[in-house]
This record gives sequence, structure tokens and C-alpha cells, in this order.
Amino acid sequence: MRCLAHVAPSSYSLPVKTLTVRLPEALVADIEAESRGRKLSKSDVVRERLGRAARSSRGRSLLLHAIADLVGSVDGLPVDLSARKKAYLTKTGYGRKGRR
Repeated sequence: MRCLAHVAPSSYSLPVKTLTVRLPEALVADIEAESRGRKLSKSDVVRERLGRAARSSRGRSLLLHAIADLVGSVDGLPVDLSARKKAYLTKTGYGRKGRR
């Protein structure tokens, strides 16, 4: 059997599915410029960017896991401070001008 197009071996080393997305023109132009500059297909550029974003996201969750035991460990603060910070600050008088 004869191939019609040369495909980089790394592109399809695993089973792949097709996904269609609509992107803003500026992002498409950026991807196209990178594709031309690096002599890669636009699909390869998008796969690399998605892979980098996924690795970065996993890295952040690993960092959160590393400090999870410290979250909420400050004594003397309400448990729902993140949701009610304005009420807490008003109640404690933070931000009010003192007597002169």
C-alpha cells in the first residue's frame, strides 16, 4: 500500500480522535505563525499546547496537595472567611479610620 501523505511518527503513535473547535482569529493567526516558523502542522502545535497546559494543571494540583494539610489551619478565623470576608472585616473594624 502506498501512502499519500507523510505523517510525523509522533503524531499518531496512540489512537486519536478528531475534535473540531472554533477559535478567535488572533489565536488561529498565532498558531499558524508558529506552525510555519517551526515547520509543523497546526494540529501538532495545538497538541503540544494542550499537552503543556495539561501538565501545568497537574503541577498546580500537586502543589495544592502538598499544602492541603495547612489549608484552613489558622486559628481564630471563621471557617467561611473566604465567602464572608467583607462581613468579617466590618465586624472587626478593619479599614475604619481611628480617632485622631
